[in-house]
Amino acid sequence: MPIENIPEIYFKDSKVNPDVFVYDFKMNNNVVKSKVNLSMHMFSFLQVGKKQVHFADTAVAVNKNQSLLLKKGNWLWTELLDTDAVYYCKLLFFSETKLSEFYNKHVNNLEPSKNEVGYFVIENDSYIMSYLNSLATINEAPAIFKYNLLSVKFEELMLYLINKYGSKFELFLQSLISKQISPFKKVVENNVYSNLKLEEIAFLCHMSLSTFKRHFINEYKTSPGKWLQDKRLLKAKEILKEGQLKASDIYLDFGYNNLSNFSIAFKNKFGVSPTDITN
Repeated sequence: MPIENIPEIYFKDSKVNPDVFVYDFKMNNNVVKSKVNLSMHMFSFLQVGKKQVHFADTAVAVNKNQSLLLKKGNWLWTELLDTDAVYYCKLLFFSETKLSEFYNKHVNNLEPSKNEVGYFVIENDSYIMSYLNSLATINEAPAIFKYNLLSVKFEELMLYLINKYGSKFELFLQSLISKQISPFKKVVENNVYSNLKLEEIAFLCHMSLSTFKRHFINEYKTSPGKWLQDKRLLKAKEILKEGQLKASDIYLDFGYNNLSNFSIAFKNKFGVSPTDITN
């Protein structure tokens, strides 16, 4: 699957690289785990549909009642249509320069947050809905005025969110400016029991699959495929022993496309089938 460079693919002029930029995104087909290289921080104001984003160490899902502020980086996006057979969100991008200007002007120095995440969930209240309508009006303005107007609207939005969410939001803004990158082992071990494939975990580590495999062997002294399979099968065995769930309930959660492949791998590992554990 190709990597989408966002927001660059939305620029009409490839030579233009604005510090704040708005784009209306619409589609009429589901997209699952699309690879995205997000080069600017981004508000995703979801209007119709559902959105899920996989980060290096977690995942978040929102519906039309919520929006996301996403940190720039490599993420996996899943975007699902609503009953109207359409997906629509308004995207507001801003650069680190624009963020730093705002932060230095309006935010007091805070102690760094120890629990950095790549997203902040925003409730779509009446202010947000009114704000989105005003963005739609600005998007129709002449180009010569649009940037200045968007800069004012960006500052307005940020001030509102600070007023609504307080220090929690201020700390998140501080983490956006931070240059820290999640350690390799943290990314891997936070996805041990996910259903992500090796290629997808490698992408979240900002690595090609071949580089990821070499780095993994250096860290863990074994191949990533075998290590992850063993960890996931052991966890699956624990769950089946509890007797609450069957193999058919959990195989997708551990990265298997069908029950047959899961059952074969399970029997090769433990010498018994999953049904022998649950019976």
